[in-house]
Amino acid sequence: MSDASPLTPSLSDVEFPKRIFSGIQPSGGMTLGNYLGAIRNWVAMQAEFDCVYCVVDWHAITASFDAPESFRTATREMAASLIACGIDPEKHILFNQSQNPDHVELAWIFNCVARMGWLNRMTQFKEKAGKNRENASTGLFVYPNLMAADILAYKATHVPVGDDQRQHLELTRDIAQKFNHDFERTVFPIVEPLILGAATRVMSLRDGTKKMSKSDASDMSRINLRDDSDTIAAKIRKAKTDPEALPSEPEGLAGRPEAENLANIYAALRGVTLEEALREVGGKQFSEFKPILAETAIAIFAPIAESLNRMMADPAEIDRILAKGAQRARAVSNPVLAELREVIGFVHG
Repeated sequence: MSDASPLTPSLSDVEFPKRIFSGIQPSGGMTLGNYLGAIRNWVAMQAEFDCVYCVVDWHAITASFDAPESFRTATREMAASLIACGIDPEKHILFNQSQNPDHVELAWIFNCVARMGWLNRMTQFKEKAGKNRENASTGLFVYPNLMAADILAYKATHVPVGDDQRQHLELTRDIAQKFNHDFERTVFPIVEPLILGAATRVMSLRDGTKKMSKSDASDMSRINLRDDSDTIAAKIRKAKTDPEALPSEPEGLAGRPEAENLANIYAALRGVTLEEALREVGGKQFSEFKPILAETAIAIFAPIAESLNRMMADPAEIDRILAKGAQRARAVSNPVLAELREVIGFVHG
């Protein structure tokens, strides 16, 4: 990889239609953190882009092959969650990754394009493999090549990214540039990161220094998309706070992680800046603020939970939506793979 800034787009005389690709693993139910940090933005992007959204179940098996029935349920629940949040599977493409084999064919090609040195620099592999690196699966090691294939199978031009995925997107760009250079053809776009303002980092309701996570042992640490109104209200009521009132300026939240977390959640749900939110609620004690926050959260999430629960009662309909989405996805990726076979020189009848 070059030393040039990896997120600076290369010039090209080929115009690619604006298209977004983004994927999410079926790793359990969606939380408030997933919604505010990513999915709400996915919904908004539908107005501007041709969108391809994917439940990345092949990526998920880099962790384990345990509990196939739970895995199927988790895949359906993630798809239903996306639809309940506002992803439109009729206007855009929504499917689960394993229904389109073009991803793995392209991933193998990229295994032969990417270099060991590139993958060895991937910090996420080092973090996930930990000290037992030699026992990590090869799938985990080449995970970024499959991610590049997910994106480039559709010649996507933009990918919404958080800090934890920027390095993988840089690798996708490097793979595209090397392939184009090696074959002296602009086959792939050089994907641009889509940074949608400051990301809402949602922390645990029980510990403001830790990220809200589906893997936390305490269900009280998070708001789940399927929580009903009473559960949401109870979790916010019991959320950890401090004895001071909310400040009127963000500077007053310094050293107060739980207060900062709840204020940030309120601002994000209201769609305003933290400064604007504190002008509304600054000076209130938490006994007064928490019911306001709960009411705001319930107004957004109660309809989502109702829609999600209704969909989960009909798994056959979810399967139908995913199958139709996969058919549409293959209609886009099949010509891309056919082009690649021709460019590379594979013999096909």
